[in-house]
Amino acid sequence: MKSKIYDILKGKFLINEDAFKNWKFIIFLSVLALIMISSAHSAEKKVHQIAKLNNEVKELRSEFVDIRSKLMKVKMESKVVVQMEKKGLKPSTKPPHKILIVKEKED
Repeated sequence: MKSKIYDILKGKFLINEDAFKNWKFIIFLSVLALIMISSAHSAEKKVHQIAKLNNEVKELRSEFVDIRSKLMKVKMESKVVVQMEKKGLKPSTKPPHKILIVKEKED
């Protein structure tokens, strides 16, 4: 039992006559480890990209809400009246009249 453990620790399993099987298995495990590492890096990169995009969406949403509230204030009738008075236009004091066009019948 102790001799087998010492053989493994010393690496004798890599130089004996069945070493080719061991080397194939070690290379296989190394390739799997490299694939696993690259997959983990790829997943982490995507997580960071998702977080960045979520932050950008939040910023754009807050900017949209801010601009929409400014637009609502600018569109208020009192603001429009003030802007038009600066240009010399005043609101009408008379209500609008409906214009009717009557067509005469041709006999």
